[in-house]
Amino acid sequence: GDPTATVIALCSMRDFNMAQETCQLAVRDTGCLDMLVNLLDTEETKCQTASLKILKEISQNILIRHAIADLGGLEIMVKLLDSPDKVLKCLAAETIANVARFKRARKTVRQYGGIRKLVGLLDCVSVGAPYQAKDTETARCGALALWSCSKSTQNKKAIRKAGGIPLLARWLQCSDANILIPVVGTLQECASEPSYRLAIRTEGMIENLVKNLSSEHEELQMHCANAIFKCAEDKETRDLVRQHEGLQPLSVLLDNSENKQLLAAVTGAIWKCAISIENVSKFREYQTVQTLVGLLTDQPEEVLINVVGALGECCQEEANRSTIRTCGGIPPMVKLLTATNQALQVNVNKAVGACAKEPENMMIIDSLDGVRLLWSLLKSPNPDVQASAAWALCPCIKNAKDSGEMVRSFVGGLELIVSLLKSKNKEVLISVCAAIANIATDEENLAVMTDHGVVPLLANLANTNDNKLKRHLADAICHCSMWGSNRATFGALKAVAPLVQYMKSNDPSVKRAAALALYQLSEEPDNCITMYENGVVKLLLVMVGSTDDALQEAAAGCIANIRRLALATEKAMYG
Repeated sequence: GDPTATVIALCSMRDFNMAQETCQLAVRDTGCLDMLVNLLDTEETKCQTASLKILKEISQNILIRHAIADLGGLEIMVKLLDSPDKVLKCLAAETIANVARFKRARKTVRQYGGIRKLVGLLDCVSVGAPYQAKDTETARCGALALWSCSKSTQNKKAIRKAGGIPLLARWLQCSDANILIPVVGTLQECASEPSYRLAIRTEGMIENLVKNLSSEHEELQMHCANAIFKCAEDKETRDLVRQHEGLQPLSVLLDNSENKQLLAAVTGAIWKCAISIENVSKFREYQTVQTLVGLLTDQPEEVLINVVGALGECCQEEANRSTIRTCGGIPPMVKLLTATNQALQVNVNKAVGACAKEPENMMIIDSLDGVRLLWSLLKSPNPDVQASAAWALCPCIKNAKDSGEMVRSFVGGLELIVSLLKSKNKEVLISVCAAIANIATDEENLAVMTDHGVVPLLANLANTNDNKLKRHLADAICHCSMWGSNRATFGALKAVAPLVQYMKSNDPSVKRAAALALYQLSEEPDNCITMYENGVVKLLLVMVGSTDDALQEAAAGCIANIRRLALATEKAMYG
């Protein structure tokens, strides 16, 4: 009834510890929650303020959050964001931040125009004006609510449309960690969207994210590292992180291995930054690889995924492949091939494959049964795991001491890899063609694969439009032609004419692989006729002048075979 009595009652309620679950549920179970929500819809500012102070505390409880949303509390709180009273607006935003932690609540905030109003709370300081404490508090509450709401894709779009990006960029220049944490928290949530990554780069935010990696606040460091982790998908951002000297603080933060959330964010940022070879050189300078190797054991999966991903990228440099071996990194890496997490499996496959490019590393991988473990991952139902395993097998087969015998020792292994040519996934097909090209260098293994039907399966793929598949398919056909009647079979299955068309590709690697394959196929007279009819001679003549010896030899050899057949035909016809 009486507003004064109501405020006194509300103040008395706050004497209880509202952070305790028993008190929170008591408010709900006594029907008081309905009254608290109803009080928000009055004209009494003091009642609204006192009610929000309690709702802000008790909405930390998941059951209370759902109950507030069910009672229509969010709609009223969104209305209160227009209040001239700054304290009331801040309390409403903070409570929204707590309640909007589940999908339906986030949608409600958007549908009632809450996103635009919350973005408005950030626009409380003129450009170039000094930051006032009350303004910072208003912006902090707005950013907290946006952070909760930004977990929804539609809300990310709404924040951008409402002009949130330049405002977040402006507050990112502030030195107050209390506002920086929700601002960077919102940015790292939104950075999953390409449009935000572009904006973060073009609005000059990378410099501030890098600067705050050296903050005293671990939570702020974590969110900055997470934002870099997501943004460094793009090369321009990776370059900016290096230019603003962000790689060293990331390397330094690896020493904080107690805070696992921070470690996961930092290792993720290092992984993505290491995609650029220029950054790998810097990480070598900071001895980052040695520290990463030390994190290959006794870490949660989310950290291991990033650590192994980073090591795989660092293997672009030959020196790092040796460093991983000398630091004892190969045994724990091979052990991780038995992991069940599929994202981890993909990264471990890539890292082991990258290490296997060094013959000394390959000896250790083989002695630890690493190749057998990689081969077993070809059975995975996940195409990404299959493809990464097949790619990893390529350097393993190339650098193993007796690779032919090793491959034959895997019971059913050749049948398994040939069967993957029936996959619908393009990356699986490309990687398997590359692996088959390496396996086929051993005559016995090629004979077994032929028995398992490798030739018709490869021929079926010949009419592809994918340049990467063309290259590795041509390579596989080239190596598989060197057995029995395989050349004639490829011709009969109409795989020759498409290979001639590959010669018109703009990709030099496709042309080279096609020329080598055609040279092998031209040992079969019928294939020479098909090639000639499809205009191969003109295309090959250009390549005879190539500086690549293998390509020059293949082009000349193919022309010679066609010419030899023509001469033999003339002789037979005219004596």
